[in-house]
Amino acid sequence: MSASLSTASLSASDRAESWQDTVSHTFVPMTVDFLEEVPSPGEIVGHRLGPVRISRVQAGPQVVTRSRHLADGDSPTLVLSLQERGTALKEQDGRETLIRPGGFSITDTSRAFRQKIDEEFAFTSFHFPRAELDVPEKDLRALTATAFDGTEGSAALVATYLGQMAREAAGLDETVGRRAASTALDLLALFVDDRAGRARPQDSQSAASLERVKDHILRNLHDPDLSPSTIAEANFMSVRLLHKLFHLEGATVGGWIRTQRLERCSRDLLRPMARELGVAGIARRWGFANSSHFTRTFRAAYGMAPRDWQVGAHFARRNG
Repeated sequence: MSASLSTASLSASDRAESWQDTVSHTFVPMTVDFLEEVPSPGEIVGHRLGPVRISRVQAGPQVVTRSRHLADGDSPTLVLSLQERGTALKEQDGRETLIRPGGFSITDTSRAFRQKIDEEFAFTSFHFPRAELDVPEKDLRALTATAFDGTEGSAALVATYLGQMAREAAGLDETVGRRAASTALDLLALFVDDRAGRARPQDSQSAASLERVKDHILRNLHDPDLSPSTIAEANFMSVRLLHKLFHLEGATVGGWIRTQRLERCSRDLLRPMARELGVAGIARRWGFANSSHFTRTFRAAYGMAPRDWQVGAHFARRNG
């Protein structure tokens, strides 16, 4: 489900009130104070995947404040924001920090907070009930109003996966969307555990378990329903442990599956079977249920569409 709200078509005098209503409706009730005499147009594009609401927000300089009075009595909800443009000053739980482009932060909307951005900005937020994240409260409270670098360690896994999920959200059906959201929450729980320094499995045991899991995945790459939950169940482990095993070697479950499928598709596209199966048939052979999604994924990985990959290889063979 998608929705888009914009103040671009409104007169400057109407933008302030409309934006206040839009922000409070999208997130939670809060006040907005503009830092420019004439508010710039603002836009919010939203999607919902299961319990997770995704919102891409872009607007001009402003301060948003959720007072203790507004927060009292509300059900605990969390917002993780990936900063794309502009630098945000976040304040909550007695801490304040700057969130620069490429980083992310976590906010608990059941408590007072403040965010100031004194330039044009864009960020993508992920809003979900606190109950959906299975981590100790003290571990989570230690992370609010903290800047996380989306290029390193477990933070990079979270930022990369969430960014990709947001880009693909509009094209995901309800079932796939719910699974994607579930994986995102598992990765976020892994991130919280990692920041809290919780014990990880022993290396030798982890290596053996990871190899067993990878073997299971490779034997089931053809199954479009292959997911962290089905993999974990088949290998008698929790989904969180499954994510931890891949995190130990700097990968994600979904990313590793995608890479294995793409490698096999890229080989099969150059084999005689491609004439009979076609691009869509080869994609289905390796678990890609949606051909347009396969084409986008292939292009992102190889820099060209599957058919261009075939043409280029055939041309190279003729002229080699």
